[in-house]
Amino acid sequence: MGVQLTIDLPENAFSALRLRPEIFVHEMRLAAAVKWYEIGKISQSKAAELAGVSRQQFLEALDRFQVSPFQESPDELTRESADA
Repeated sequence: MGVQLTIDLPENAFSALRLRPEIFVHEMRLAAAVKWYEIGKISQSKAAELAGVSRQQFLEALDRFQVSPFQESPDELTRESADA
């Protein structure tokens, strides 16, 4: 069961992005999920679920938003390679 959320937006919000309201809502959910994933609040699978897309579609969205699919920092990756 889902929870319905109502957000009041100015009429010009949709025209600013040149999106129909239903596409705007989808993009807003996706953008929120991408950001929460980017800052490490949620996993890829949870982000995909929140965005209402498959994990593959979420990975494609990460590319579109220029967000790395890896949550490790460059320093963590360097340490892991040095330990190997």
